[in-house]
Amino acid sequence: MSDHPDEANKNIPPEQEPVWTFRGYRLRASEFTTAMVHFFRAEISRANVWRQRLDTTTNWAVITTGAAITIAFNPGGHHAVIILNTLLVTLFLYIEARRYRYYELWSYRVRLMETDFYAAMLVPPFQPAADWAESLAENLLHPDFPITMWEALGRRFRRNYLWIYLILGLAWGARVALLPKAAVTWQEFFANAAIGGISGQVVITIGFAYYCFLLMLGVLTSGLHQATGEVLPRYLEDARGVPVFNGLEGARGRPWFRLSKRRRLFVALIITSKAEAVSQKILQEMKRGVTALSGRGMFTGTARQVLLCALTITEVAQMKALVRDIEADAFVIIIPAQEVLGRGFLPLHAEE
Repeated sequence: MSDHPDEANKNIPPEQEPVWTFRGYRLRASEFTTAMVHFFRAEISRANVWRQRLDTTTNWAVITTGAAITIAFNPGGHHAVIILNTLLVTLFLYIEARRYRYYELWSYRVRLMETDFYAAMLVPPFQPAADWAESLAENLLHPDFPITMWEALGRRFRRNYLWIYLILGLAWGARVALLPKAAVTWQEFFANAAIGGISGQVVITIGFAYYCFLLMLGVLTSGLHQATGEVLPRYLEDARGVPVFNGLEGARGRPWFRLSKRRRLFVALIITSKAEAVSQKILQEMKRGVTALSGRGMFTGTARQVLLCALTITEVAQMKALVRDIEADAFVIIIPAQEVLGRGFLPLHAEE
């Protein structure tokens, strides 16, 4: 027998060939793998493009910093050039943080496939996490930045811009202390620091407050670890300090490889006179459980059944389409759910 997968599959009857089944759709394993490989390459390419854009913004900050310092120390230069460049570097920091959020969006998808598609092929039990396909589908249908703007600002500041600001601050201090003439006393230093009608004390106070704000930004955001693209040893701990891995205790020493963001969950209440047909459609096509409750319309006094079904955000549109096809006059209520535990969702024992 050939060891090549394609040769081996030739001897397998079509009805027995391994397939990917998801919500009633069936794909041959080769078709699914090919689609995922192309999708992975596309996301890698998109993440690399945004990673290069991050480097571009940093280069802008470095080049303008060098130019500003050169101009400030030239004869006829003024230390206000360094202050203006500091504000320009802050603008670059904001632009880079915004780009970093986009980079993290594509990186999150790449990390999902790395940990739960490719890594799952290599190590037992050779299966992805229960929520990975749904998490990836939700991110594709409803893109959302995985990190906040504050975390992005803090990370880019600590990685690159801290040193740029430090160089600017030291250069400004040296420029004021040495030019237009060397300051021997504090009065002379304050006089050199003045800008037009603004006294040197005010300039120094504003600059000191601004740098304090930047340092607080770096320190206060250091505890945020939502960025999945960062190569960091990440371990989760609960309030008691017990290591937690993907919501499970007892996984001491195991890194948190990816952000396992809790999915947006909903509960659908369907009031219909064709409960049997609607429930069968949901059971067969969506593979979701349905519970029938007895109800009565208080206005008409008509007895009706109320169907209860838990859904993820990617299933809401399909559920509404199924109900509409059977009974367009059905009454549907979609309620956000804080948590759904049980088969098809997060296992109940994981939260014990």
